[in-house]
Amino acid sequence: MSEPARSAGATGPSGSELVDWAVTSRRSVRAFLPTPVPRATVEAILAVASRAPSGSNHQPWRVHVLSGMAKARLSARILAAHDAGDHGSWPNDYYPAQWPEPYLARRRQLGWALYGTLGITRGEKVRMHHQHGRNYLFFDAPVGMIFTIDRRLGRGSWLDYGMFLENVMIAARGHGLDTCAQAAFVPYAGILHEELALGVEESIVCGMALGYADPAAPENTLRSEREPVAAMARFMGWE
Repeated sequence: MSEPARSAGATGPSGSELVDWAVTSRRSVRAFLPTPVPRATVEAILAVASRAPSGSNHQPWRVHVLSGMAKARLSARILAAHDAGDHGSWPNDYYPAQWPEPYLARRRQLGWALYGTLGITRGEKVRMHHQHGRNYLFFDAPVGMIFTIDRRLGRGSWLDYGMFLENVMIAARGHGLDTCAQAAFVPYAGILHEELALGVEESIVCGMALGYADPAAPENTLRSEREPVAAMARFMGWE
């Protein structure tokens, strides 16, 4: 277990610092070591994450956890489709048809920052294609997860699901592990349904890589920026 987690269960300032560390040290890792993650550790992370709130405690999350050959088979099939030019199909409401500002600028800034760490310049489409394809290998993480939700549920359930996903990523930090949430799997719902034998009611939320970050990988030096509190929040009643 990582050093900051030694004070788990503490109260007061040390407890606050532990929570802050877990949240602020979470990042999207895009290169992992092959070090195995025990199934018991993944189960413990998911058990903690399941304490996420949900309306009337309906708990909309379903998790399909892959490692070994099961993960390799899924990765190979989706990567083959990607390399053949089949980019799947996004649900109509997953992303806006046209990104307004400031969101478009933020997306572009992150994308070029990532490529910059890898020395990929504008116009290098082959290298960009290869890097995007690494999503489907779960960035070489030993554990891959596919998250699904019952398509009959509504917007509130998706909001609840977001809190569960965040819990997974934060709980992983307590075990010294890193993650990368991956929307890139969503367009390949057809392949996912076949390979994972999903029910007809299951809709793909996202994938997630889980493992130990490779400290030597240049892409893991990337730290995305956040807007300051003053730019995103209004405070009233403190005057």
